[in-house]
Amino acid sequence: MDYFIFKDISKVLTASLISSLLLLSGCADRTRAAPVVTLSGSTATNNANKVSIKAQQYKVKAGETLYSIAWRSGNDVRNLAAINNLKSPYQIFPGQILNLNGKHSNTATSSHPAKPKPNSSSKNSSKSDRKVVANEKTAEYGDKTSAEFSHVKVPSLTQKVKLWQWPVKGRIISKFSAAAQGNKGIDIAGKKGQKIKASADGLVVYAGNALRGYGNLIIIKHNDDYLSAYAHNDQLLVKEQQTVKAGHVIAKMGNTGTNKIMLHFEIRFRGKSVNPQRYLPK
Repeated sequence: MDYFIFKDISKVLTASLISSLLLLSGCADRTRAAPVVTLSGSTATNNANKVSIKAQQYKVKAGETLYSIAWRSGNDVRNLAAINNLKSPYQIFPGQILNLNGKHSNTATSSHPAKPKPNSSSKNSSKSDRKVVANEKTAEYGDKTSAEFSHVKVPSLTQKVKLWQWPVKGRIISKFSAAAQGNKGIDIAGKKGQKIKASADGLVVYAGNALRGYGNLIIIKHNDDYLSAYAHNDQLLVKEQQTVKAGHVIAKMGNTGTNKIMLHFEIRFRGKSVNPQRYLPK
């Protein structure tokens, strides 16, 4: 009698043990399949990294500007213009092939018909042209929707940013990372519709949503070296070629191009990302 009871109990325990092992095996499989998430790996950051340009050459697409291509390739706009022998206001065309690295070229590779050069009696015209590309403070881009690019003079910008200020008050939810796939700025949490302000005096050189991964984006030029960017906005309140002062309300916070309401803020020095917290007041 006791023998049969013991045998039945053994069968129950064996079945229970097998079920437990199968359950643990299933959990282990799910654990191995789980994605790896880094501290700085927000959806917005990953999307922005995926659209960065690493190639030596790039074919221009409709709606792009030299600035947006420089931003994606981590290049200085002046350097990119010089490499491709582009003069202010740096007009580019869909289908045009741009060199992203290398020395200053004599001609820009393009599928667009070359325009006739104006006659010049000066022997130093080529030197004068190069000087314009490097130094003249004129608009880098004309109206993207127009075939004619007007030569709009950029107001004088100081060569040094005297004071940076926070673009919005809020908690930093993702810090800057110098890693290859790290966050190239800081992410600041807030409420939808919260006012976003310019961090320093400057000129709006980009306002749109053509850079996938940034949503509604504003980029401000502060001088020949520094740019700042404000991404994922719900509304843009400024236009390209508009001058702004530090503290000027330029946008309203949103979640375009990302999965959470926040401001992604970047500062770039000569085309390279730098840690904004080193510039912003403590």
